[in-house]
Amino acid sequence: MKKPLIALPVVLVLVLVGLWVVLRADSDDEVATPVAPDTGGEMVAVSMPDLDGDALIGQRAFASTCASCHGPNAGGIDGAGPPLIHKIYEPGHHGDMAFYLAAARGVTAHHWTFGNMPPVEGITEAEVAAIVTFVRSVQRANGIE
Repeated sequence: MKKPLIALPVVLVLVLVGLWVVLRADSDDEVATPVAPDTGGEMVAVSMPDLDGDALIGQRAFASTCASCHGPNAGGIDGAGPPLIHKIYEPGHHGDMAFYLAAARGVTAHHWTFGNMPPVEGITEAEVAAIVTFVRSVQRANGIE
């Protein structure tokens, strides 16, 4: 009795997806803490775009809840928190929902050596939405899409 040929493409797809996941994970593990020259205390130099609307609201919310660790322009603070203006946080790797979950639940350290991020007490979903708009605007201005 002949075996169906449908199983071969399914196995091939599973192998390719598994290989992609492994290779992508390996590239993330190689991320070192970036250090840029004189960036005003931030780990990476950040070009700030003109902000308006929700991005401007998000910048204000970011300043009051996130900047002490991630820097005023999301460029990271050495010893405190990673730069969000980094390819690791591009939308295709850490989607917008990752920001909501980080604020609500905190984050176990996995890309950086800063330690775990605690949940952000008292932040609303509307504030997180504005923060995401701010971060994504700054990322785009710095070539991260």
